[in-house]
Amino acid sequence: MIRKKSKALVAMSLIMSALIMVSGCGASKPATPAPAPEAAASKEPIKIGFLGAKTGDVAIYGLNTLKGLNMAIAELNKEGVLGRQVALVEEDNAGQKDQAINITNKLISQDKVVAIIGDPTTGITRVAGSIANSKKTVIMSAGSTGTDVVEIGPYVFRDTLLDTIAAPATMQYVIKEKGWKNVALITSKNNDYSVSLSKIFTKAINDNGGKVVIEEFIQDKDTDFSGQITKIKAANPDVIVFSGYYTEGALIMKKAREVGIKAVMVGGDGLQGDDLMKIGGAAVEGSISYAGFSPEQPTPNTEKFINAYKAKYNNELPDLFAAQGYDALMLIAKAIKDANSADPEKFKDTLAKTKAYDGVSGTITFQASREPIKSPVYLLEVKGGKFALLKKVPVEVK
Repeated sequence: MIRKKSKALVAMSLIMSALIMVSGCGASKPATPAPAPEAAASKEPIKIGFLGAKTGDVAIYGLNTLKGLNMAIAELNKEGVLGRQVALVEEDNAGQKDQAINITNKLISQDKVVAIIGDPTTGITRVAGSIANSKKTVIMSAGSTGTDVVEIGPYVFRDTLLDTIAAPATMQYVIKEKGWKNVALITSKNNDYSVSLSKIFTKAINDNGGKVVIEEFIQDKDTDFSGQITKIKAANPDVIVFSGYYTEGALIMKKAREVGIKAVMVGGDGLQGDDLMKIGGAAVEGSISYAGFSPEQPTPNTEKFINAYKAKYNNELPDLFAAQGYDALMLIAKAIKDANSADPEKFKDTLAKTKAYDGVSGTITFQASREPIKSPVYLLEVKGGKFALLKKVPVEVK
């Protein structure tokens, strides 16, 4: 009797356990797999770092780049990117390499940005690019035009008009069309951009039948150029080619005019800044420089950008740094969308395949080396205290 009851109890226990299991299966939902990293971060903003100067001697480059970036941020966040907002993390390197190194490390390690836009200068781009590339974070300069930039590695980009394309086009115009064959070349020795550009200018001068009759050297932040200008006057050049930035360029030309030199100054986009005219005044009238952007004779896409920029910034016209900053972020956002991922390891390859992108600063194609080919080259002349379009030189994309 006890044995029969024991068997009955065991049987009943098994039945109850089975019912509980069936009931449990019916009431519960299948286990949800852990979300993929992209999905888990879907509500977090996509962080983009800004690397540039907001103070210091080259602040105009950084501040105008920021204006273009903020235009792009506002436009992108109307719909979002992959369902996420885009957030800009700003820092100020004051144009100093040591600060740029610290900021680059912070943006990547602490702020967790997926890409960095900046610095607009070549020297800082090189040091920041090395860090970003080693940490597998995309960096795109919206200003650097010198050599040895994208060669750093596959995460390093720029959307600029290259000196190797623009300087020869400029010297062809200067020598062949203007007839200015005898050149005084001035280089800033402590400026990587200037040192690199002077080499490119020298080759372009020789290739177009010109001659460097005198070469002088200065340093950034110098203010007294009496010695160099005295020697240049004795050489009687047709044109002064200066490969540095606008502050020193303006002061050089003020001294040149004081001693009676009538030759105009020609340079790269380092001369692009309103302070060239503010500091130099009448002395820089007629100065010629090249750029990857001009608000004159705009395409429909560029005109739309210009009108929006003027509405946002009190009727101010954008310069090349604003336009290239805008294009840089738009290029990165497009790559993220096309790759369906905000992971730099994934969207960098998509970014590298960009062809004939209709940017506001021109048509942009990345070559196999990731170097950009931009068309056209804009030659600008200081006229009436402003940069005015002198000539558009188309660039053949091969």
